[in-house]
Amino acid sequence: MIRHFTSTGIVAAGDSTLVHWHEKVQAWLAPGGHVEPNEDPVQATLREVKEETGLDVRILPTSELPAISNLEQVAPPYTVMIEDVFDAKVGKHQHIDFIYFTTPLVAVESDNELPSVPEGWHWVDREALLEARTILAPTGEEVAPPEDVLKLGIVALDLLANGSISQAVTQA
Repeated sequence: MIRHFTSTGIVAAGDSTLVHWHEKVQAWLAPGGHVEPNEDPVQATLREVKEETGLDVRILPTSELPAISNLEQVAPPYTVMIEDVFDAKVGKHQHIDFIYFTTPLVAVESDNELPSVPEGWHWVDREALLEARTILAPTGEEVAPPEDVLKLGIVALDLLANGSISQAVTQA
């Protein structure tokens, strides 16, 4: 099985996370993409979020790095997911996806004043994530984001709001 390394940045701001309709996958997803040669997963996450949304973001740490000074360290992802993928060029393959939580460098004054994003991107608030609300897709269908996007969005919002990760979502 062919496998590619990818990175995803769950973007959290105020009380919302960012999604867009992914044409190939036909689902609401967070920004992300392939890790390029000579790029680490954090660099890939920051680049992909910037390329896709125009936002400069920072990584929200989910664990402390060990006190090691003789080598450079890369922030670990919150989780690594294996995703089955099919596309016309590569065929059936898998993505080994490094999942990071991020937040825009632009200050957010309130939940009602979220950073502007390109057309096609949607801020989804905590309540909509918890209720798995549907969003009108370009196909004309009402589609809820997949389970991973919903649950990871809640975890990212908890981390942003109070510096801790929701046990209810991580244990569900």
